[in-house]
Amino acid sequence: MVIGSGIAGMSFALKVADAGKVALICKTSLEESNTSLAQGGVSSVTDLTVDNFDKHIHDTMVAGDWLSDPKAVELVVKNAPAQIQQMVEWGVDFDRKEDGSFDLHREGGHSEFRILHHADNTGAEIQNSLIRKVKEHKNIEVLEHHFAIEILTQHHLGVEVTRRTPDIECFGAYVLNEQTGAIDTYLAKITMMATGGVGMVYQTSTNPPIATGDGIAMVYRAKGTVEGMEFVQFHPTALYHPGDHPNFLITEAMRGYGGILRTLDGQEFMQKYDPRLSLAPRDIVARAIDHEMKVRGEDHVYLDVTHKDPEETKHHFPNIYEKCLSYGIDITKHCIPVVPCHHYMCGGIKVDYNGQSSINRLYAAGECSCTGLHGGNRLASNSLIEAIVYADLAAKHAVPRLKNLEYRTDIPRWNDDGTLPHEELVLISQSMHEVQEIMATYVGIVRSNLRLKRAWTRLDINYEETEKLFMRSKVNRSICELRNMVNVGYLIMRQAMERKESRGLHYSIDYPPEKKEVEAFDK
Repeated sequence: MVIGSGIAGMSFALKVADAGKVALICKTSLEESNTSLAQGGVSSVTDLTVDNFDKHIHDTMVAGDWLSDPKAVELVVKNAPAQIQQMVEWGVDFDRKEDGSFDLHREGGHSEFRILHHADNTGAEIQNSLIRKVKEHKNIEVLEHHFAIEILTQHHLGVEVTRRTPDIECFGAYVLNEQTGAIDTYLAKITMMATGGVGMVYQTSTNPPIATGDGIAMVYRAKGTVEGMEFVQFHPTALYHPGDHPNFLITEAMRGYGGILRTLDGQEFMQKYDPRLSLAPRDIVARAIDHEMKVRGEDHVYLDVTHKDPEETKHHFPNIYEKCLSYGIDITKHCIPVVPCHHYMCGGIKVDYNGQSSINRLYAAGECSCTGLHGGNRLASNSLIEAIVYADLAAKHAVPRLKNLEYRTDIPRWNDDGTLPHEELVLISQSMHEVQEIMATYVGIVRSNLRLKRAWTRLDINYEETEKLFMRSKVNRSICELRNMVNVGYLIMRQAMERKESRGLHYSIDYPPEKKEVEAFDK
């Protein structure tokens, strides 16, 4: 069983489907995922005349503030070219030059041009190609509008399971069929969690509305290990257009192309923060923009590409050009208003080098997982390649195990006796807004011990109310998503409180990294 249908979930399904039947659980439609919204591209060493694995490894370690797991970094970087070739074989059409070589971009934190892309909608190209292959495979059953509620472990057999239990096993999941309202028991020898990110925990995000941290929350409640949740990446440049949800991303590649960040009066400012200027890693750029906005009392900054050739700009960024033009902004003539916005979760379900979680028979890949690749901050365009590399590692580890595993058929059916349909949906929507406000206000780009404690107190009230509502209500997707958002918010806060330093994306004014950066950002 595969829970999630982005690049991690679908590529894993394709890689294991020849070995047996696969149920692909998709909470909405196959087309809706974080993958489909990815603009910039996929990082991989392909031009060996100027690039090599050591450079990509070093760039990743630097961006991750040296918190990345060196072995995980090496695994992803060295396996990347083979997975690029796999995507090409599946029909992904990466842009190429006239000589047939890949047309590579460069993005923030990368020392070389190594970003493969399809115009500025790479994710959609990958998603659509995978959808075609998945639908063609006779062993993959796609279950759209199905929502996984809980994974099944010994807990559901009456065994007390704690975080110290050494042999927790996953036997499948309870899954809600949204079209019928039925909650069915899905049994699986192997389960892959590929549920994506947590964007809806924050008020503004580039993630689609489905990104409610479901997989991370399910595994946490099942007593699995979750790590690195304090490292929440805020993309420096989302299009500033109040009311948009999700927020439209202005890809990192536009800064690699030569875009310059400016204040509203037209002044460059990145020279005050980093010698790499607008191509510094995302955490530094996001904090710089956040600081400039705060000290100036302004609600956005500008990204300027008006000095570039207009036709070349439209060729490289057709979707951004059309999107901005729909708001009256011609990016070849006008600066683009941008603002930092939640974008990516670097932590998640802790997995080993085979993609297996601390719960036996349960794997995780993609944004919901914590492989160790990203450390304290994700290097641009490392996410899509991580997802498919770890899906491949997991598939190679899982398939040989199938013949030695059995279904656990004594799992009881979902029991909702005594529950009632809840009529006041406003309670759920209001609680969701409260979670988002708490996280945006107190657990954002810049944090402090006081802010985190205040967030803890306020979220605790929401947690108690949500659990009581869940226990007395007929289960639907909304109450489950709220419950997952509360769990994820708690994990981000708790692990942020436990980290007594400023590293990578976790920046606390109570633990200044060095005097120069404090003077720059903590005003």
